[in-house]
Amino acid sequence: MATHASGLTRGGRAARSSATEGAARAGLTARGVIYLLVGLLALQIASGDGGGKEADRGGALQELSAQPFGSVLLWALGAGVVGMALWRLSETVFGAAGEDGRSWRKRLTAAARCVFYAVVAYSVLSFAAGSGGGDSSDQQSRDITARALGWPGGQWLVAAAGAGIVVAGVWIAARAVLRKYRKHLRLGQMSRATRRAVDLTGVVGGAARGLVFAAAGGFAVRAAVEYRPDEAKGLDDTLRSFAEAPMGQVLLMIVAAGLVLFGVFSFALARWRKV
Repeated sequence: MATHASGLTRGGRAARSSATEGAARAGLTARGVIYLLVGLLALQIASGDGGGKEADRGGALQELSAQPFGSVLLWALGAGVVGMALWRLSETVFGAAGEDGRSWRKRLTAAARCVFYAVVAYSVLSFAAGSGGGDSSDQQSRDITARALGWPGGQWLVAAAGAGIVVAGVWIAARAVLRKYRKHLRLGQMSRATRRAVDLTGVVGGAARGLVFAAAGGFAVRAAVEYRPDEAKGLDDTLRSFAEAPMGQVLLMIVAAGLVLFGVFSFALARWRKV
């Protein structure tokens, strides 16, 4: 009887592990598609061919919907992001892989990621269903900042949130440059050339992603200090702000190319990440 119960337990764990792995790989693939499209849109904007396009999640969804079988692609993308949220939920409840995977810090981080990807999944699926979800990230950022600034202590809250995003951006970039992602990869399954290619996409892509996060957080801090919600910027406006710096068009192209590489890196994670 005990042996039978033990077998059922092992079977349940194996099934859960298999489902979690499938959800994780689908989620990483979906994330790769979004970053790839955003990066390509930003490259078009940098080269002056962007027209009225926006380099953010809404713009990426618009581009995807314009493709053959666009509706099917959108639903598949939404399902993938749901998989990402479920993977992070599993890490929150059961713990992540690694020695400290069950620590409260890891679980809290996984919970925050779960919430984030649940919101993204809702946005993508709403867009696929034809009920919105593709709204401008810039307008969303301004609206959220305006509401938050109206709360008691809202100015401090927005400033703290912006500072947190800056820190997160620096942390993302630093971990990418230090190649911390390597401990999560099945390096033994890669050839030397593949490892070099993955390092290129992981380091450059992660650094570009972190830079964009840090810049967006900086704008949120400025919006709080100046008490001006219109100073808050979403992904599209943040990317366009790079064009206003010295050698701005070149800088924007570099950052945009980095986001494309991060999309490719996400595909590599979907293939070789330990789950």
